[in-house]
This record gives sequence, structure tokens and C-alpha cells, in this order.
Amino acid sequence: MGVLDGRVALITGAGQGVGRGIARALAFEGARVALAGRTAQKVEDTAAQIRAEGGDAHAFTCDVIDPEQIEKLVGDVVEHFGSLSILVNNAQTTVHGQLLDLAEQDYLRGMESGPLATWRLMRACHPHMQGNDGAIVNLGSAAGVRWNPTGYGGYAAAKEAIRVLTRTAACEWAADGIRVNAILPLATSPSLEHWERINPKEAREYIATIPLGRMGDTEKDIGPAVVFLCSENSRYITGHSLPVDGGQVLMR
Repeated sequence: MGVLDGRVALITGAGQGVGRGIARALAFEGARVALAGRTAQKVEDTAAQIRAEGGDAHAFTCDVIDPEQIEKLVGDVVEHFGSLSILVNNAQTTVHGQLLDLAEQDYLRGMESGPLATWRLMRACHPHMQGNDGAIVNLGSAAGVRWNPTGYGGYAAAKEAIRVLTRTAACEWAADGIRVNAILPLATSPSLEHWERINPKEAREYIATIPLGRMGDTEKDIGPAVVFLCSENSRYITGHSLPVDGGQVLMR
């Protein structure tokens, strides 16, 4: 038996990378997983992989920038599975560039796909989680606590806003039986692997700043942290931001 047997979990950005790893980890522990993403084929592939491993998964197409799609997504998930008690807000458009070079449209896209979408999804899921042992895990980033966020200030700002929303919801919704936490992950992803291929020297230097000496694995390192925060094993933890980065945050 898994620690999440019978729970229904919604994971956004589940078509690849960290989102896919989290979804597989939740399913391995018995959760029935609703997989959301912009690209139908990617989330379908994740769902098929989980089903092949004996899990219960269903794919949903959703662009979290669109509030109407968010409302439809949550309604469709509840209609399909009958309940909803776990939300993982993973989807986020990554925005890079120094502040003077950053286009306003790109900055806004980061905010809309990050803190605004996170708030909308939490609010839409609240009625279904209230009194249902609800657990929300939002994805922040240690980028916001780096001593020098040059080059990704827009991304760091969006992720820090998510951490504030996390703490606020944890305080406001505790009486409703909903716990809200965040993780600050560092893991291999398709975009990171591409960056490593074209910047091998810089990548080696970057990995050298991680005390454990390697990048995290989405399913074996990041996923279990989310499982923990969604399970009864963390029943007395809320409002916390958990670094899952091999100790790199200690070097910042």
C-alpha cells in the first residue's frame, strides 16, 4: 500500500521534466493522478507511462494562463475522478534576461503563468479540498534567495511571489483543513540538459556548487519530497518552503 492510496492529485506542467517526475512519484504511492499541460501529446505520454506501470492517470489539456481553462480543468478533474485533495502547481513559463533587456510582455507572461495561475488554481481547488485533508504543493525556486539574481530577476520575482502566496494560503486555509507548502527544486529537465550540452564548461562549474555533486532526479529526488508534503507524514507541516537542491541553497 502507498501513502497516498485513494487520493486524487492534480499536477500542472505534467508533460515533461519535474512535473512528469512528480506525477510518477505520486502515482507510485497510490495517488490517482490528473495530468495537466498545454501540449496534449506530452501529457498523454505521461499518462500512458503511468498506466503501463499500473497507476491510474488521465490527461487534461490546459494553458494555465487562461482563467477559463483553469476553471474547466478543475471541474473536469472532479467529474472524472469524483474528488480532488492534492494540487501541485508546477507549470511556469521561464523568463530570463537582465532587467533592462527584459520585454514587458515576457515579464508579464512569467507572472501570469506563475503566481497568478497558482492563485487561480488554489482558489478553484479550495472548495473540493476543504474538509478533505487537502494538500497543496507549489513550486518556488531558490533563485529568489540567491545573493545575485542577475539575468533571471523576472523569474525570481515570480517564484518569490509564489512563496508569499504559499505562506498566506497556509495561514488562511489551515482552519479549512488544507495544508499549503512549497518546494525549491533543482533537477535535470529537458531545458537544462540542452543548456548543459551547449555550455559544458559553465555546466560543470555550476554542478560544482552543489554540495552533493549532482543534479537532482525528478522522480527519485523531487517526487518523494512532494509525496512527503502531500502525505500524513507531514500532517503538522504547513507554510514551509523546502529546498530540494542537493544543499546548493547553503552556498548562496
